[in-house]
Amino acid sequence: MLKKNLFNLLMTFAAASLILAACGAEENGASGSSDSKSTEGETTKLVVGTDAAYAPFESFDNSGNIVGIDIDIVKAIGEEIGVEFEINNVGWEPLFQQITNGEIDLGISAITITDERKETYDFTEPYYEATQLIVTKEDSDITKLDDLKDKKIGVQINTTGHYAAQDLQGKTSTNILPYETTPIAIQEVINGTVDAAIGDNAVILEYIKNNPDSKLKAIEDDSFEKEYYGLMVKKGNTEVLEQLNEGLQKIKENGKLAEITGQELD
Repeated sequence: MLKKNLFNLLMTFAAASLILAACGAEENGASGSSDSKSTEGETTKLVVGTDAAYAPFESFDNSGNIVGIDIDIVKAIGEEIGVEFEINNVGWEPLFQQITNGEIDLGISAITITDERKETYDFTEPYYEATQLIVTKEDSDITKLDDLKDKKIGVQINTTGHYAAQDLQGKTSTNILPYETTPIAIQEVINGTVDAAIGDNAVILEYIKNNPDSKLKAIEDDSFEKEYYGLMVKKGNTEVLEQLNEGLQKIKENGKLAEITGQELD
């Protein structure tokens, strides 16, 4: 009887172990298989980082949602290739680091494609053509870039506006004041902390439009080269890059990109 009871106990324990093992395998399978992969192995969800202080490309609406040209582009791409995008506001500087660390899959934040950035990151084909503008007070005697050689210039840190100011005054110039965002740099023009700011044309024009009492003017200068925005991924992330380029090409061909940006790209 003792042996029989012992045998039954062992069998019960073994059956329970099998059930627990099966449950554990099921749970591990659920947590181990990312929601970002379909049954065919294609990525179906990607995490996007942006700096939502850059209207009209990305900013918060009154309900706290991130909206703008870049957000509309991401959504349009997702609809074409069947990918869901989780969009997070991470800030400008952290955006680059989080792509490097793999915390996010891609960045879109009016990011200019430059040779220097291409050493560390990969970019999609361009989706927007831009240039730099100078913004200063309406009564300022500044009319061109050369007028800023000995002036205090506000810029968003590590942007092409920042680099343009450095090209003009030198990288060690104490007259170049970098800020976290372009709107802050523009506000410092209004405050009189800087004589002018340099930033992307669409952002400066949007700011002036939305702040008609700011008494600011925008100045074009032919020495600013044309620049192009692209979606940015970690260097070597060809899978995501190919997906994004596929979607981008589709919205170029069907006219959706031009509808969103208001411009035609070759």
